[in-house]
Amino acid sequence: MPHKTKAGKFLATAEKGNVSSLLVHPDGAEWLLILGHGASTNMRHRTLEAIAEAMAAVGIGTFRYQFPYMERGGGGRDSQAVSLATVHAAVAAAHKAAPDLKLLAGGHSFGGRMTSLAAAETALEEVSGLVYFSFPLHQPGKPNIDRAAHLGDIKIPMLFLSGTRDTMAELDLLQPLCKKLRKTKLHLLDTADHGFKTLKRSRQSDEDVFDEMARVTREWTAKLK
Repeated sequence: MPHKTKAGKFLATAEKGNVSSLLVHPDGAEWLLILGHGASTNMRHRTLEAIAEAMAAVGIGTFRYQFPYMERGGGGRDSQAVSLATVHAAVAAAHKAAPDLKLLAGGHSFGGRMTSLAAAETALEEVSGLVYFSFPLHQPGKPNIDRAAHLGDIKIPMLFLSGTRDTMAELDLLQPLCKKLRKTKLHLLDTADHGFKTLKRSRQSDEDVFDEMARVTREWTAKLK
């Protein structure tokens, strides 16, 4: 689907200054998905790039952005307060960049978790739903649901896209958790790991995993109207 791409910057916080963003606006789009990156990656990482391309193919726009520590080139992560403020700033910047589109927010791993924390603390203005790409429920090998304590405070619909081989979201914890949460859909990605690498020989579907996530997100948005 034809689309326009526009790079920009917005103020994350007064202390940390401006961060970069990248808007992909497909022709005829109705939704814009605001995407935060993983903890050790950035908005131009191949994972976020693949998500954005797949979303554009189904008519969903994306607004990728940097957290301040990654804008500086990595190293020490910012405080949680700075990260949550950046999420809110990104939502405002995305709405300003594409005021004609309805908003979704989320991200891959760390980006999704920070978005969820921000939404639980203070509602994200104009955002109709949250999409988590490999929500990091726990550290690898240390299964627990401590990181999920805030999810029950979120009042808007949530979509979890999680691989069956994700070592940061054990299924025996993630599945019952999602059943308890209101307005929540869990879609399992067969044989995908935390970074969406799949086992081609044993994967049941021939559909590309990024195409699958985009299709499921598109179908999910139809129920948000």
